[in-house]
Amino acid sequence: MDINSEEEDGELGFSRNYFLAKELGSSSKKSTHKLSEIDIVDEQELRAAAANIEPKHEKEITSLIDGYKNMYSEWVFALRCSFSLLMYGFGSKKALLEDFASTALAEHSVIVINGYLPAINLKQVMIALAEVLSDQVKTKQKVFKSEQPFSSQSIEDLLAFLDGAETEEENCFVCVVIHNIDGPGLRDYETQQYLARLAACSHIRIVASIDHLNAPLLWDKNMVHRQFNWCWHHVPTFAPYKVEGMYYPLILAQGGSNQSVKTAAIVLQSLTPNAQSVFKVLAEHQLSHPDEEGMPISDLYSVCRERFLVSSQVTLNSHLTEFKDHELVKVRRHSDGQDCLFIPLAAEALQKVLLEVNQ
Repeated sequence: MDINSEEEDGELGFSRNYFLAKELGSSSKKSTHKLSEIDIVDEQELRAAAANIEPKHEKEITSLIDGYKNMYSEWVFALRCSFSLLMYGFGSKKALLEDFASTALAEHSVIVINGYLPAINLKQVMIALAEVLSDQVKTKQKVFKSEQPFSSQSIEDLLAFLDGAETEEENCFVCVVIHNIDGPGLRDYETQQYLARLAACSHIRIVASIDHLNAPLLWDKNMVHRQFNWCWHHVPTFAPYKVEGMYYPLILAQGGSNQSVKTAAIVLQSLTPNAQSVFKVLAEHQLSHPDEEGMPISDLYSVCRERFLVSSQVTLNSHLTEFKDHELVKVRRHSDGQDCLFIPLAAEALQKVLLEVNQ
């Protein structure tokens, strides 16, 4: 018997069966169901159901976190040796980093950047760092602050101060905790360049977390080894991304007003009290004038000036830029030609936002 002919017959039989199956499959009745017909639940209900999921392996996870806490002294030593800490691994690392900062770094000033927010004002962060550092160290450049406030300086000048301020104390630094340095508001090239230069400043230390698989592609070799000078730590926590996931829509849910309220409230609570007060002025005007197209910028400035919330148009514009970056406020052209500000929320949702912020 010819073995080769048997193999050929087997291959031909397989091919015939394959095309026969394709023919029968194409002739069968196709499903008429559509994706749009799926009964999608309300997002608030889905999040509530997810929040009620009972945690598993609590003892093992607690033991795991305790193991990380035993490494705090090692992490502080790395910071004092001018390394930056980069935490990666499955699970939210927000609680872990904040616990590390509040306990092991209690002697140092700490500023937190929530990289999971849709937009970040990096210059405001650098201004805050410069103000904290200027109060913390004894610098020979006292004229640097008195002649020109930090708020009116460029990012380049702020970086020069953070790197050049002189101090008699050893290990004097301000720690910047960045939750999700690979977040949507920070992952563009220019922002990563500024963060790398910030990390290279002599009085700044970075403690950051990443969650995206391709996060290391944000940096080149110079940024990794010379500027950030990362010390990598694998710290899976298996904790849910409750806060970080607040800004990402759930696949099986449709968005609702309650979600918009929570998102707006979280963003507002991360802003300064003055910025919150300016937002409240605009919100109160919108609620009391529901038929108007919005509040003219000149009217908002006059009210805020009377209430001593802003000292100049420049200050108001900085608040408005922050609102627009976070999509809290939008601009539209009034019928008389002037630009008006409005909050893209229904009256009921806007009232809930005010209640959330006032708590």
